[in-house]
Amino acid sequence: MKLTLLVFLILLSLGTVAQDEQNRRKTPFVLGSIETVHSKILGEDRVLNIYLPEDYNEKLKYPVIYLLDGSADEDFIHVVGIVQFNTFSWINRIPKSIVVGIANKQRKYDFTPPSNRVGDQKLIPKNGGSAQFIAFIEKELQPYVEKHYSTGHTRTIIGQSLGGLLATEILFTKPELFDKYVIISPSLWWQDGALLKSQPQILKNSFKQHLAIYIGVGKEGSIDGSTTHIMEHDAKLLYQKIKLGHSGTVKVNFNYLPEENHATVTHQAIFNAFRTLYPKK
Repeated sequence: MKLTLLVFLILLSLGTVAQDEQNRRKTPFVLGSIETVHSKILGEDRVLNIYLPEDYNEKLKYPVIYLLDGSADEDFIHVVGIVQFNTFSWINRIPKSIVVGIANKQRKYDFTPPSNRVGDQKLIPKNGGSAQFIAFIEKELQPYVEKHYSTGHTRTIIGQSLGGLLATEILFTKPELFDKYVIISPSLWWQDGALLKSQPQILKNSFKQHLAIYIGVGKEGSIDGSTTHIMEHDAKLLYQKIKLGHSGTVKVNFNYLPEENHATVTHQAIFNAFRTLYPKK
């Protein structure tokens, strides 16, 4: 009798669990879309992760934030969270924006100009693809985004570490591609600080495009093992170089985050960048 009752209770319990499973409704949590575009310039397919504001309206025009290191297992998810948070109606710090995360394929190759320096070759034997990657951004990626989405004229690029190096290279060689530059812990040690020694157009009095630049860095030390290129020092030199330029339309801000290191600086720096580039209303 007791055994029969026990079996009954077990069957009743299993039936209740099965009913609960039937009553549960599961739907995917969608953060954005994954799109694949073919690049003739790079000779390969590239994956884009794209976030649209929740109330996206094709009749409106949205700023676009281009995110290097933009795959799901890199910076896309947490950066989208920062963007969404700052666009909540009760915060309203930055405009509702489209985020385009560029997933990596050959990160170290794509983000570096060619270098024969022994230390650079040791760290990144296959390097030198940045010119092609910048051409991809200019001639294929931006036209693709503008064709398929309702975009405005404001473009922001976010890059950290080697991504910060690439963002700086774009700023110095193709500044017209973006209006706002978020450069975090740039790897300016590459080519023994060649970008720091250059004299780009944005420093000249004749440069009239309006640019807003944020440079953020933690307490990070040397990445390439040298004593001549300390990450925070190089970032400060970049800031000073731009600050002393003669263009009246280029604005630059520097943010030192001593509590952060190379691994932790990105999230806080991007949050601070939005606060800097979009002052409180």
